[in-house]
Amino acid sequence: MSEPSVSVEVRGGVATLWLNRPAKRNAVTLEMWWAIADAATRLGADPRVRLLVLRGRGEHFCAGADIGDVATTATDEHTRANRAADDAVAAFPKPTVAVITGACVGGGAELAIACDLRLADRTARFGITPARLGIVYPDFAVARAVRLLGPSATKHLLYTAELIDAERALRIGLVDEIHEPGDLPGRVDKLVHTLCSRSLMTQMASKAVVDAVVDGAGPDGERLVALSRAWAEIRAASPDPAEGIAAFTERRDPTFTWTP
Repeated sequence: MSEPSVSVEVRGGVATLWLNRPAKRNAVTLEMWWAIADAATRLGADPRVRLLVLRGRGEHFCAGADIGDVATTATDEHTRANRAADDAVAAFPKPTVAVITGACVGGGAELAIACDLRLADRTARFGITPARLGIVYPDFAVARAVRLLGPSATKHLLYTAELIDAERALRIGLVDEIHEPGDLPGRVDKLVHTLCSRSLMTQMASKAVVDAVVDGAGPDGERLVALSRAWAEIRAASPDPAEGIAAFTERRDPTFTWTP
């Protein structure tokens, strides 16, 4: 039997979602969009999982949607599947990290942008390329790109359909770090270890508040006030603040135990 085109590994609380079509540069089919949506939703609700890493098998992260699949699938059906995957990754309540090598184009850029953090090596190439095909990039994906990159950088990528290198991606905020190919795996392991050693309560509260602000919530708006109250109640019942203060005082590493 052939391996699934989307697979999941969970080790020590870290879930890795693999795009697994290396012969096709991990181009995403309709079935894969639905599988990504299902996996991200399921893992986000799993209390054993505290971090999601999104990667591509082989040399490439993701070359985008499979064009042959798009050509033979009803537009509405493809859009629904695409949005389900995009929303599920973006709504993942815990930290998410995209690890990018090679092609990160179209739907691949969309998935990377939906993550919280993006680490790349110097082989990475990025693009949003619907102008090459005469199609319109999904509005929800454009909105996420604008929130991350700003209008000018997003327009440049969309208007030109050019591929940019990792250095430029770093300058416009499309990635957070770039590394030599041989150094990226070690840096990912170190970052994952660091993230897992921190308070998950703090991370989830921070993500909820940052996302609300990015979506336009003001400091005195109802959404932010409600979030503040909800997390204040959680914090009051959590062992993490006392453990963090005790560890700092005792000059030791904290052991945070709160889970949602």
